Amino acid sequence: MTNQVITIPRQLTNTPRVLWLAALAVMFLVAQAIVAQARPESFADLADRFSPSVVNITTSTMVAGRTGPQGIVPEGSPFEDFFREFDGQRGDGDRPRRTSALGSGFVISEDGYVVTNNHVIEGADEILIEFYSGKELPAKVIGTDKNTDIAVLKVEPDEPLAFVSFGDSDVARVGDWVIAMGNPLGQGFSVSAGIVSARNRALSGSYDDYIQTDAAINRGNSGGPLFNMDGDVIGVNTAILSPNGGSIGIGFSMASNVVKRVVVQLQQYGETRRGWLGVRIQNVGEDMVETIDGLDVAAGAMVTDVPDGPALAAGMEAGDVIMSFEGKKVADVRDLVKKVGNTEVGKTVRVVVLRAGKSQTLKVTLGRREEAEAVPASQPIPESEPQEKEILGLTVAPLTSEVRSELGLDEEISGLVVSDVNDTSTAYEKGLRAGDVLTEASQQILLTIADLENRIDEAKEAGRKSLLLLVRRGGDPRFVALALD
Repeated sequence: MTNQVITIPRQLTNTPRVLWLAALAVMFLVAQAIVAQARPESFADLADRFSPSVVNITTSTMVAGRTGPQGIVPEGSPFEDFFREFDGQRGDGDRPRRTSALGSGFVISEDGYVVTNNHVIEGADEILIEFYSGKELPAKVIGTDKNTDIAVLKVEPDEPLAFVSFGDSDVARVGDWVIAMGNPLGQGFSVSAGIVSARNRALSGSYDDYIQTDAAINRGNSGGPLFNMDGDVIGVNTAILSPNGGSIGIGFSMASNVVKRVVVQLQQYGETRRGWLGVRIQNVGEDMVETIDGLDVAAGAMVTDVPDGPALAAGMEAGDVIMSFEGKKVADVRDLVKKVGNTEVGKTVRVVVLRAGKSQTLKVTLGRREEAEAVPASQPIPESEPQEKEILGLTVAPLTSEVRSELGLDEEISGLVVSDVNDTSTAYEKGLRAGDVLTEASQQILLTIADLENRIDEAKEAGRKSLLLLVRRGGDPRFVALALD
Protein backbone atom coordinates (compact mmCIF):
# COMPACT_ATOMS: atom_id res chain seq x y z
CA MET A 1 0.00 0.00 0.00
CA THR A 2 1.36 3.47 -0.96
CA ASN A 3 1.52 5.88 1.99
CA GLN A 4 -0.40 9.11 1.52
CA VAL A 5 1.36 12.39 2.33
CA ILE A 6 -0.37 15.54 3.51
CA THR A 7 1.62 18.78 3.06
CA ILE A 8 0.89 21.64 5.45
CA PRO A 9 2.06 25.18 4.53
CA ARG A 10 4.91 26.30 6.79
CA GLN A 11 3.19 29.55 7.74
CA LEU A 12 0.28 27.58 9.19
CA THR A 13 2.18 24.99 11.20
CA ASN A 14 2.39 27.13 14.30
CA THR A 15 -1.34 27.61 14.66
CA PRO A 16 -3.07 25.29 17.20
CA ARG A 17 -6.02 24.64 14.87
CA VAL A 18 -3.83 23.39 12.02
CA LEU A 19 -1.70 21.28 14.36
CA TRP A 20 -4.85 19.64 15.66
CA LEU A 21 -6.08 18.98 12.10
CA ALA A 22 -2.72 17.55 11.12
CA ALA A 23 -2.75 15.19 14.10
CA LEU A 24 -6.28 14.10 13.22
CA ALA A 25 -5.24 13.39 9.64
CA VAL A 26 -2.32 11.28 10.81
CA MET A 27 -4.60 9.28 13.13
CA PHE A 28 -7.00 8.70 10.24
CA LEU A 29 -4.24 7.36 8.02
CA VAL A 30 -2.98 5.06 10.77
CA ALA A 31 -6.50 3.70 11.27
CA GLN A 32 -6.77 3.06 7.53
CA ALA A 33 -3.49 1.17 7.60
CA ILE A 34 -4.69 -1.02 10.51
CA VAL A 35 -7.93 -1.86 8.69
CA ALA A 36 -5.98 -2.73 5.56
CA GLN A 37 -3.74 -5.07 7.54
CA ALA A 38 -6.76 -6.80 9.08
CA ARG A 39 -8.13 -7.53 5.59
CA PRO A 40 -5.82 -10.14 4.02
CA GLU A 41 -4.87 -9.59 0.40
CA SER A 42 -4.40 -13.32 -0.18
CA PHE A 43 -4.70 -16.69 1.55
CA ALA A 44 -2.13 -18.24 -0.77
CA ASP A 45 0.66 -18.48 1.79
CA LEU A 46 -1.53 -20.36 4.26
CA ALA A 47 -2.83 -22.64 1.51
CA ASP A 48 0.71 -23.48 0.38
CA ARG A 49 1.83 -24.04 3.96
CA PHE A 50 -0.91 -26.41 5.08
CA SER A 51 -2.15 -28.16 1.93
CA PRO A 52 0.31 -31.09 2.41
CA SER A 53 -1.47 -31.88 5.70
CA VAL A 54 -4.98 -32.00 4.24
CA VAL A 55 -6.05 -35.32 2.74
CA ASN A 56 -8.77 -36.84 0.61
CA ILE A 57 -10.44 -39.96 1.96
CA THR A 58 -11.99 -42.67 -0.18
CA THR A 59 -13.93 -45.47 1.47
CA SER A 60 -15.16 -48.73 0.02
CA THR A 61 -17.97 -50.82 1.49
CA MET A 62 -19.55 -54.12 0.48
CA VAL A 63 -23.33 -53.95 0.94
CA ALA A 64 -26.22 -56.27 0.28
CA GLY A 65 -27.92 -55.55 -3.00
CA ARG A 66 -31.30 -53.89 -3.12
CA THR A 67 -33.62 -53.18 -5.98
CA GLY A 68 -34.12 -49.55 -6.84
CA PRO A 69 -32.11 -46.36 -6.30
CA GLN A 70 -29.88 -46.02 -3.23
CA GLY A 71 -29.58 -42.98 -0.94
CA ILE A 72 -26.76 -40.49 -0.89
CA VAL A 73 -25.72 -41.46 2.64
CA PRO A 74 -26.03 -44.73 4.55
CA GLU A 75 -29.05 -45.18 6.75
CA GLY A 76 -28.43 -43.75 10.21
CA SER A 77 -25.87 -41.15 9.16
CA PRO A 78 -26.15 -38.10 11.45
CA PHE A 79 -26.32 -35.75 8.48
CA GLU A 80 -28.15 -36.55 5.28
CA ASP A 81 -26.77 -33.81 3.02
CA PHE A 82 -23.09 -34.49 3.16
CA PHE A 83 -20.74 -36.07 0.73
CA ARG A 84 -21.96 -39.59 -0.05
CA GLU A 85 -21.94 -40.19 -3.79
CA PHE A 86 -24.57 -42.25 -5.51
CA ASP A 87 -22.75 -45.15 -7.07
CA GLY A 88 -25.16 -45.62 -9.96
CA GLN A 89 -25.71 -49.34 -9.43
CA ARG A 90 -29.36 -50.27 -9.62
CA GLY A 91 -31.48 -53.30 -10.15
CA ASP A 92 -28.94 -55.91 -9.02
CA GLY A 93 -31.45 -57.68 -6.81
CA ASP A 94 -29.89 -59.36 -3.81
CA ARG A 95 -26.36 -59.51 -5.21
CA PRO A 96 -23.77 -57.92 -2.89
CA ARG A 97 -22.17 -54.85 -4.40
CA ARG A 98 -19.36 -52.50 -3.49
CA THR A 99 -20.04 -48.81 -2.92
CA SER A 100 -17.57 -45.98 -2.47
CA ALA A 101 -17.71 -42.57 -0.82
CA LEU A 102 -15.49 -39.53 -0.53
CA GLY A 103 -14.56 -37.21 2.31
CA SER A 104 -11.73 -35.16 3.77
CA GLY A 105 -9.38 -35.22 6.74
CA PHE A 106 -6.12 -33.81 8.07
CA VAL A 107 -2.88 -35.15 9.51
CA ILE A 108 -2.18 -34.31 13.18
CA SER A 109 1.16 -36.08 13.69
CA GLU A 110 4.22 -36.91 11.65
CA ASP A 111 3.76 -40.62 12.33
CA GLY A 112 0.42 -40.71 10.51
CA TYR A 113 -2.60 -40.01 12.73
CA VAL A 114 -5.47 -38.54 10.71
CA VAL A 115 -8.67 -36.86 11.95
CA THR A 116 -11.94 -36.96 10.01
CA ASN A 117 -15.69 -37.34 10.61
CA ASN A 118 -17.13 -40.62 11.82
CA HIS A 119 -19.79 -40.55 9.13
CA VAL A 120 -17.07 -40.38 6.47
CA ILE A 121 -15.68 -43.83 7.35
CA GLU A 122 -18.57 -45.48 9.20
CA GLY A 123 -19.09 -49.05 8.04
CA ALA A 124 -16.21 -48.92 5.55
CA ASP A 125 -14.31 -52.09 4.67
CA GLU A 126 -11.41 -50.22 3.11
CA ILE A 127 -10.13 -46.68 3.69
CA LEU A 128 -7.64 -45.01 1.35
CA ILE A 129 -5.88 -41.74 2.18
CA GLU A 130 -4.73 -39.56 -0.71
CA PHE A 131 -2.22 -36.80 0.02
CA TYR A 132 -1.80 -33.49 -1.79
CA SER A 133 1.25 -34.92 -3.57
CA GLY A 134 -0.89 -37.69 -5.05
CA LYS A 135 0.54 -40.43 -2.85
CA GLU A 136 -1.95 -42.92 -1.46
CA LEU A 137 -1.82 -44.98 1.75
CA PRO A 138 -4.32 -47.39 3.31
CA ALA A 139 -5.65 -46.41 6.73
CA LYS A 140 -7.05 -48.27 9.71
CA VAL A 141 -9.57 -46.98 12.22
CA ILE A 142 -8.13 -46.20 15.66
CA GLY A 143 -11.41 -45.08 17.23
CA THR A 144 -14.68 -43.28 16.57
CA ASP A 145 -17.15 -41.16 18.52
CA LYS A 146 -20.68 -40.86 17.18
CA ASN A 147 -21.61 -38.19 19.74
CA THR A 148 -19.25 -35.65 18.16
CA ASP A 149 -18.98 -37.37 14.75
CA ILE A 150 -15.19 -37.62 15.06
CA ALA A 151 -12.92 -40.47 13.95
CA VAL A 152 -9.16 -41.02 14.23
CA LEU A 153 -7.36 -43.02 11.52
CA LYS A 154 -3.76 -44.20 11.20
CA VAL A 155 -1.53 -44.64 8.16
CA GLU A 156 2.01 -46.05 8.11
CA PRO A 157 4.19 -43.57 6.18
CA ASP A 158 7.73 -44.23 4.92
CA GLU A 159 8.84 -40.79 6.10
CA PRO A 160 7.57 -38.15 8.54
CA LEU A 161 4.40 -36.45 7.36
CA ALA A 162 3.55 -32.76 7.34
CA PHE A 163 0.94 -32.13 10.02
CA VAL A 164 -1.15 -29.36 11.56
CA SER A 165 -1.97 -28.49 15.16
CA PHE A 166 -5.21 -27.69 16.96
CA GLY A 167 -5.81 -24.14 18.12
CA ASP A 168 -8.01 -22.72 20.88
CA SER A 169 -11.51 -22.50 19.43
CA ASP A 170 -12.74 -20.57 22.47
CA VAL A 171 -10.82 -17.46 21.39
CA ALA A 172 -12.38 -17.43 17.92
CA ARG A 173 -14.64 -14.41 17.56
CA VAL A 174 -17.61 -13.80 15.33
CA GLY A 175 -16.23 -11.95 12.32
CA ASP A 176 -12.78 -13.60 12.34
CA TRP A 177 -11.43 -14.83 9.01
CA VAL A 178 -11.32 -18.62 8.55
CA ILE A 179 -10.26 -21.01 5.77
CA ALA A 180 -11.89 -24.36 4.95
CA MET A 181 -9.90 -27.00 3.11
CA GLY A 182 -11.06 -30.32 1.71
CA ASN A 183 -12.33 -32.35 -1.20
CA PRO A 184 -15.72 -30.89 -2.20
CA LEU A 185 -17.84 -33.07 -4.50
CA GLY A 186 -14.83 -35.27 -5.18
CA GLN A 187 -13.10 -32.53 -7.17
CA GLY A 188 -9.83 -32.79 -5.25
CA PHE A 189 -8.00 -30.35 -3.03
CA SER A 190 -9.90 -27.07 -2.63
CA VAL A 191 -9.73 -23.94 -0.46
CA SER A 192 -12.56 -21.60 0.52
CA ALA A 193 -12.53 -18.60 2.83
CA GLY A 194 -15.09 -16.82 4.96
CA ILE A 195 -15.68 -15.63 8.49
CA VAL A 196 -16.93 -17.04 11.76
CA SER A 197 -20.66 -16.37 11.48
CA ALA A 198 -21.68 -17.64 14.93
CA ARG A 199 -20.36 -19.61 17.88
CA ASN A 200 -21.59 -22.39 20.13
CA ARG A 201 -24.20 -23.75 17.76
CA ALA A 202 -26.00 -27.00 18.64
CA LEU A 203 -27.49 -29.34 16.04
CA SER A 204 -28.54 -32.62 17.59
CA GLY A 205 -25.89 -33.97 19.94
CA SER A 206 -25.40 -33.59 23.69
CA TYR A 207 -21.82 -32.42 23.22
CA ASP A 208 -22.36 -30.13 20.22
CA ASP A 209 -20.26 -26.97 20.03
CA TYR A 210 -20.24 -25.91 16.42
CA ILE A 211 -18.62 -22.92 14.78
CA GLN A 212 -20.89 -21.59 12.05
CA THR A 213 -19.11 -20.20 9.00
CA ASP A 214 -19.96 -18.85 5.56
CA ALA A 215 -16.81 -20.37 4.04
CA ALA A 216 -18.06 -22.66 1.26
CA ILE A 217 -18.51 -26.22 2.56
CA ASN A 218 -20.00 -28.89 0.31
CA ARG A 219 -20.33 -32.65 0.15
CA GLY A 220 -16.83 -34.02 0.39
CA ASN A 221 -15.61 -31.29 2.75
CA SER A 222 -16.75 -33.39 5.71
CA GLY A 223 -13.84 -34.12 8.02
CA GLY A 224 -11.65 -31.36 6.62
CA PRO A 225 -10.05 -28.64 8.76
CA LEU A 226 -11.21 -25.10 9.45
CA PHE A 227 -8.16 -22.87 9.94
CA ASN A 228 -7.76 -19.51 11.62
CA MET A 229 -5.32 -16.92 10.31
CA ASP A 230 -2.53 -18.33 12.49
CA GLY A 231 -2.81 -21.62 10.67
CA ASP A 232 -4.29 -23.49 13.63
CA VAL A 233 -7.20 -25.91 13.22
CA ILE A 234 -10.13 -24.47 15.17
CA GLY A 235 -12.82 -26.76 13.76
CA VAL A 236 -13.61 -29.93 11.84
CA ASN A 237 -16.03 -29.28 8.97
CA THR A 238 -19.01 -31.50 9.66
CA ALA A 239 -22.39 -30.25 8.44
CA ILE A 240 -24.15 -27.85 6.13
CA LEU A 241 -27.60 -26.32 6.22
CA SER A 242 -28.99 -26.51 2.72
CA PRO A 243 -32.32 -27.10 0.96
CA ASN A 244 -30.62 -28.67 -2.07
CA GLY A 245 -27.40 -30.24 -0.80
CA GLY A 246 -25.17 -27.40 -1.98
CA SER A 247 -23.50 -24.64 0.00
CA ILE A 248 -25.66 -21.63 0.80
CA GLY A 249 -23.16 -20.11 3.21
CA ILE A 250 -24.27 -21.91 6.37
CA GLY A 251 -21.69 -24.51 7.37
CA PHE A 252 -20.83 -26.01 10.75
CA SER A 253 -17.46 -27.10 12.12
CA MET A 254 -17.10 -28.97 15.41
CA ALA A 255 -15.01 -26.74 17.69
CA SER A 256 -11.41 -27.85 18.16
CA ASN A 257 -11.60 -27.72 21.96
CA VAL A 258 -14.21 -30.49 21.78
CA VAL A 259 -12.33 -32.43 19.13
CA LYS A 260 -8.99 -32.33 20.98
CA ARG A 261 -10.38 -34.15 24.02
CA VAL A 262 -12.04 -36.78 21.86
CA VAL A 263 -8.92 -37.35 19.76
CA VAL A 264 -6.70 -37.85 22.83
CA GLN A 265 -9.08 -40.47 24.24
CA LEU A 266 -9.47 -42.26 20.91
CA GLN A 267 -5.70 -42.42 20.52
CA GLN A 268 -5.22 -43.66 24.07
CA TYR A 269 -8.19 -46.01 24.51
CA GLY A 270 -9.76 -46.46 21.09
CA GLU A 271 -12.98 -45.09 22.58
CA THR A 272 -14.23 -42.11 24.57
CA ARG A 273 -14.41 -42.09 28.37
CA ARG A 274 -16.70 -39.32 29.55
CA GLY A 275 -17.69 -38.49 33.08
CA TRP A 276 -21.13 -39.65 34.26
CA LEU A 277 -23.09 -38.01 37.04
CA GLY A 278 -25.99 -40.45 37.03
CA VAL A 279 -29.05 -38.19 37.00
CA ARG A 280 -31.94 -37.30 34.75
CA ILE A 281 -32.22 -33.56 34.36
CA GLN A 282 -34.24 -30.85 32.68
CA ASN A 283 -33.94 -27.12 32.14
CA VAL A 284 -35.45 -24.74 34.67
CA GLY A 285 -38.20 -22.84 32.87
CA GLU A 286 -39.21 -19.28 33.61
CA ASP A 287 -42.52 -20.57 34.94
CA MET A 288 -40.69 -22.75 37.48
CA VAL A 289 -38.69 -19.98 39.15
CA GLU A 290 -41.53 -18.81 41.35
CA THR A 291 -42.19 -22.37 42.56
CA ILE A 292 -38.63 -23.08 43.73
CA ASP A 293 -37.49 -21.55 47.02
CA GLY A 294 -34.22 -19.66 46.78
CA LEU A 295 -34.20 -19.42 42.97
CA ASP A 296 -34.36 -15.96 41.42
CA VAL A 297 -33.62 -16.68 37.75
CA ALA A 298 -34.13 -19.55 35.34
CA ALA A 299 -30.70 -21.15 35.64
CA GLY A 300 -29.16 -24.47 36.52
CA ALA A 301 -30.36 -28.01 35.82
CA MET A 302 -33.25 -29.57 37.74
CA VAL A 303 -32.84 -33.19 38.76
CA THR A 304 -35.91 -35.22 37.82
CA ASP A 305 -34.63 -38.66 38.73
CA VAL A 306 -31.63 -40.20 40.53
CA PRO A 307 -31.09 -43.84 39.54
CA ASP A 308 -28.49 -46.00 41.20
CA GLY A 309 -25.15 -44.36 40.47
CA PRO A 310 -22.63 -41.69 41.51
CA ALA A 311 -25.16 -38.93 42.28
CA LEU A 312 -27.35 -41.19 44.40
CA ALA A 313 -24.33 -42.36 46.38
CA ALA A 314 -23.43 -38.72 47.03
CA GLY A 315 -26.90 -37.90 48.37
CA MET A 316 -28.42 -36.09 45.42
CA GLU A 317 -32.22 -36.08 45.27
CA ALA A 318 -34.94 -35.55 42.69
CA GLY A 319 -35.98 -31.90 42.86
CA ASP A 320 -32.45 -30.63 43.50
CA VAL A 321 -31.37 -27.83 41.19
CA ILE A 322 -27.71 -28.19 40.20
CA MET A 323 -26.28 -24.66 40.33
CA SER A 324 -22.54 -25.26 39.94
CA PHE A 325 -20.15 -28.02 38.96
CA GLU A 326 -16.49 -27.95 39.99
CA GLY A 327 -16.76 -24.29 40.96
CA LYS A 328 -18.32 -23.20 37.65
CA LYS A 329 -21.90 -22.01 37.33
CA VAL A 330 -24.29 -24.27 35.42
CA ALA A 331 -26.32 -22.34 32.86
CA ASP A 332 -28.64 -25.14 31.73
CA VAL A 333 -28.83 -28.85 30.94
CA ARG A 334 -26.61 -28.64 27.88
CA ASP A 335 -23.96 -26.77 29.84
CA LEU A 336 -23.97 -29.36 32.64
CA VAL A 337 -23.79 -32.31 30.24
CA LYS A 338 -20.73 -30.81 28.56
CA LYS A 339 -19.03 -30.03 31.87
CA VAL A 340 -19.60 -33.53 33.22
CA GLY A 341 -18.65 -35.23 29.96
CA ASN A 342 -15.37 -33.33 29.79
CA THR A 343 -14.39 -34.35 33.32
CA GLU A 344 -12.17 -37.33 34.04
CA VAL A 345 -13.87 -40.58 34.98
CA GLY A 346 -13.26 -41.41 38.64
CA LYS A 347 -12.63 -37.83 39.69
CA THR A 348 -14.38 -36.55 42.82
CA VAL A 349 -16.06 -33.23 42.07
CA ARG A 350 -17.97 -30.65 44.10
CA VAL A 351 -21.55 -30.15 42.97
CA VAL A 352 -23.62 -27.34 44.51
CA VAL A 353 -27.36 -27.96 44.55
CA LEU A 354 -30.31 -25.87 45.67
CA ARG A 355 -32.58 -27.90 47.93
CA ALA A 356 -35.54 -26.55 49.92
CA GLY A 357 -34.26 -23.00 49.48
CA LYS A 358 -30.74 -23.74 50.73
CA SER A 359 -27.45 -24.50 48.95
CA GLN A 360 -25.74 -27.78 49.65
CA THR A 361 -22.37 -29.00 48.40
CA LEU A 362 -22.15 -32.65 47.42
CA LYS A 363 -18.98 -34.57 46.61
CA VAL A 364 -19.62 -36.88 43.67
CA THR A 365 -17.14 -39.41 42.33
CA LEU A 366 -17.93 -39.53 38.63
CA GLY A 367 -18.55 -42.81 36.87
CA ARG A 368 -18.40 -43.50 33.18
CA ARG A 369 -21.39 -42.40 31.11
CA GLU A 370 -23.94 -45.16 30.56
CA GLU A 371 -27.12 -45.37 28.57
CA ALA A 372 -29.15 -47.60 30.85
CA GLU A 373 -30.87 -45.80 33.70
CA ALA A 374 -32.65 -47.47 36.58
CA VAL A 375 -35.81 -46.17 38.21
CA PRO A 376 -35.43 -45.44 41.94
CA ALA A 377 -37.63 -47.12 44.49
CA SER A 378 -40.55 -45.20 45.99
CA GLN A 379 -43.06 -45.82 48.74
CA PRO A 380 -45.64 -48.62 48.59
CA ILE A 381 -48.84 -47.83 46.75
CA PRO A 382 -52.03 -47.60 48.76
CA GLU A 383 -54.95 -49.49 47.25
CA SER A 384 -57.57 -47.28 48.92
CA GLU A 385 -59.18 -44.14 47.53
CA PRO A 386 -60.49 -45.46 44.20
CA GLN A 387 -62.49 -42.32 43.38
CA GLU A 388 -61.54 -39.83 40.67
CA LYS A 389 -61.46 -36.08 41.05
CA GLU A 390 -60.91 -33.15 38.70
CA ILE A 391 -58.18 -30.82 39.92
CA LEU A 392 -56.50 -28.02 37.92
CA GLY A 393 -58.02 -29.33 34.70
CA LEU A 394 -56.82 -32.89 35.41
CA THR A 395 -58.99 -35.86 36.27
CA VAL A 396 -56.83 -37.91 38.61
CA ALA A 397 -57.08 -41.11 40.64
CA PRO A 398 -54.67 -43.15 42.79
CA LEU A 399 -52.45 -45.45 40.78
CA THR A 400 -53.63 -49.02 41.33
CA SER A 401 -51.91 -52.27 40.40
CA GLU A 402 -54.37 -52.82 37.55
CA VAL A 403 -53.77 -49.38 36.05
CA ARG A 404 -50.04 -49.73 36.55
CA SER A 405 -50.13 -52.99 34.61
CA GLU A 406 -52.18 -51.43 31.81
CA LEU A 407 -49.67 -48.57 31.48
CA GLY A 408 -46.72 -50.94 31.60
CA LEU A 409 -45.22 -49.19 34.64
CA ASP A 410 -42.77 -50.63 37.12
CA GLU A 411 -44.34 -51.98 40.31
CA GLU A 412 -42.39 -49.44 42.38
CA ILE A 413 -43.96 -46.40 40.69
CA SER A 414 -46.54 -44.62 42.85
CA GLY A 415 -48.65 -41.51 42.41
CA LEU A 416 -51.84 -40.28 40.78
CA VAL A 417 -52.77 -41.35 37.27
CA VAL A 418 -54.33 -38.81 34.89
CA SER A 419 -57.41 -40.28 33.23
CA ASP A 420 -58.51 -37.13 31.40
CA VAL A 421 -57.31 -33.58 30.66
CA ASN A 422 -59.56 -30.61 29.97
CA ASP A 423 -58.40 -29.43 26.55
CA THR A 424 -59.06 -25.78 27.52
CA SER A 425 -56.89 -25.96 30.63
CA THR A 426 -53.35 -24.83 31.30
CA ALA A 427 -52.49 -28.44 32.03
CA TYR A 428 -53.37 -29.36 28.44
CA GLU A 429 -51.26 -26.47 27.13
CA LYS A 430 -48.33 -27.74 29.19
CA GLY A 431 -48.56 -31.10 27.46
CA LEU A 432 -50.20 -33.21 30.18
CA ARG A 433 -52.24 -36.10 28.77
CA ALA A 434 -54.25 -39.09 29.90
CA GLY A 435 -51.92 -41.84 31.09
CA ASP A 436 -49.44 -39.46 32.72
CA VAL A 437 -48.61 -40.20 36.34
CA LEU A 438 -48.12 -37.43 38.91
CA THR A 439 -45.52 -38.71 41.39
CA GLU A 440 -44.64 -35.51 43.27
CA ALA A 441 -46.05 -32.05 43.98
CA SER A 442 -43.87 -29.30 45.45
CA GLN A 443 -41.12 -31.95 45.58
CA GLN A 444 -43.15 -34.13 47.96
CA ILE A 445 -44.36 -37.65 47.13
CA LEU A 446 -48.01 -38.05 46.10
CA LEU A 447 -49.90 -41.14 47.16
CA THR A 448 -53.47 -39.88 47.41
CA ILE A 449 -55.71 -37.19 46.01
CA ALA A 450 -55.64 -35.59 49.45
CA ASP A 451 -51.88 -35.26 49.13
CA LEU A 452 -52.30 -33.24 45.95
CA GLU A 453 -55.01 -31.06 47.46
CA ASN A 454 -52.81 -30.37 50.50
CA ARG A 455 -49.88 -29.34 48.28
CA ILE A 456 -52.17 -26.96 46.38
CA ASP A 457 -53.44 -25.40 49.62
CA GLU A 458 -49.89 -24.98 50.92
CA ALA A 459 -48.76 -23.32 47.70
CA LYS A 460 -51.68 -20.88 47.78
CA GLU A 461 -51.06 -20.06 51.43
CA ALA A 462 -47.43 -19.31 50.57
CA GLY A 463 -48.63 -16.88 47.89
CA ARG A 464 -47.40 -18.96 44.97
CA LYS A 465 -49.07 -18.80 41.60
CA SER A 466 -47.88 -22.21 40.36
CA LEU A 467 -47.45 -25.76 41.62
CA LEU A 468 -44.41 -27.81 40.62
CA LEU A 469 -45.38 -31.33 39.55
CA LEU A 470 -43.13 -34.29 38.76
CA VAL A 471 -44.80 -36.11 35.88
CA ARG A 472 -43.88 -39.51 34.48
CA ARG A 473 -44.83 -40.70 31.03
CA GLY A 474 -43.76 -44.20 30.11
CA GLY A 475 -41.45 -44.09 33.12
CA ASP A 476 -39.61 -40.97 31.98
CA PRO A 477 -39.86 -38.04 34.45
CA ARG A 478 -40.14 -34.30 33.87
CA PHE A 479 -41.13 -31.29 35.98
CA VAL A 480 -44.11 -29.13 35.03
CA ALA A 481 -45.09 -25.86 36.68
CA LEU A 482 -48.90 -25.73 36.66
CA ALA A 483 -50.75 -22.45 37.28
CA LEU A 484 -53.06 -22.45 40.32
CA ASP A 485 -55.58 -20.03 38.80
